[in-house]
Amino acid sequence: MLPALPDGDERELESSEEGGGAGEERRPERHGSTYHGLYGYRRSAQGAAGGDGGAGAHTPSTEDFSLTLLDTNLPAEAETELRGFIAKRLTKGALFEGMGSVASVGLSIPESKVGCYYCRFQQENLLEMATLESDANAPEYVVCFLGGSEKGLELFRLELDKYIQSLKINLDLEQKNLESCVSPYLRSWFEDAICPIQRVVQLFQDKLASLLHAALSYTPVEVKNADERTEKDISRFLAAASLQGLVQEGTMTSLCIAMTEEQHKSLVIDCSAAQPQLHNAGSNRFCEDWMQAFVNGAEGGNPFLFRQILENFKLKAIQDINNLKRFIRQAEMNHYALFKCYLFLKNCGSGDILLKIVKVEHAEMPEARNVVTVLEEFMRETAVA
Repeated sequence: MLPALPDGDERELESSEEGGGAGEERRPERHGSTYHGLYGYRRSAQGAAGGDGGAGAHTPSTEDFSLTLLDTNLPAEAETELRGFIAKRLTKGALFEGMGSVASVGLSIPESKVGCYYCRFQQENLLEMATLESDANAPEYVVCFLGGSEKGLELFRLELDKYIQSLKINLDLEQKNLESCVSPYLRSWFEDAICPIQRVVQLFQDKLASLLHAALSYTPVEVKNADERTEKDISRFLAAASLQGLVQEGTMTSLCIAMTEEQHKSLVIDCSAAQPQLHNAGSNRFCEDWMQAFVNGAEGGNPFLFRQILENFKLKAIQDINNLKRFIRQAEMNHYALFKCYLFLKNCGSGDILLKIVKVEHAEMPEARNVVTVLEEFMRETAVA
């Protein structure tokens, strides 16, 4: 049985993000209906003194700041509506430097209602100067990315935050390079921040299971003969599919060290041909099942749906790890529970990875370590048989 999205998630994402509910390929319309807006933002001395609002604090009026349009691909009427939306957020103190938010906005565009990621930021060097000089009038900016739905963009909020970080560090808005550098960067936000997972799924297809397996097991991956975008896409997919931040940091570090020391386990991806060739590829039934879920989702060409599947993939992996830990605690005192551990590992489809993870986590716990050792022997005997 293939893994599925929680009830209602797939339906909502497909309808919201113009995915392929009926198997239709609608990529041109979806890619053509993404927008951006960049504004210069300046606070008056009065507005700066008033603070960003909060309980009992002064709420600045719209006269306390000004918004200057620098770049957009929105129609004039829709841009005015977007500016009003951002002004209201600024008035409420709801924009924090470098931390994006996502909301749904209604604009005079064909889609009528779209998801909107918005973020206030300063250039890196100007941010440092403002901190040193306490310059309340240092130039700031507000960027907006619009497309899909609020729920869809929320899945990519961290990627969009990183996209803004790159804008802060690498682009000089004060050197009149708006048209040559900034505008192309803003126009490509959807392709660069939202589509990498989709492109990897389409490139690897049924070989995606080995990539999922490498991400879960922290197997080192070496990419050869790939163009820069493909190499970055693969790296981003591996980062998004890993359990980083979901398992203990010490466990993750130990796994990375252990897998790096086993050089023969490194996954080598050769992109010299139209289809990538994989060497030393690993897989298991768990990853094969989820690979099929990705391939099935590819019919609609919906990048938001791919990300939702990836999040559910990680959620199921974490659930299996927690279940195995619970069985191991029981097995320390109960031989029948040890047999339940063995059955769970045998049937879950990812016993090879789960054993590595719990082995690292229980390395300093003698009773649990003994249980893991016995389980490893059981699994080896089963594999030989």
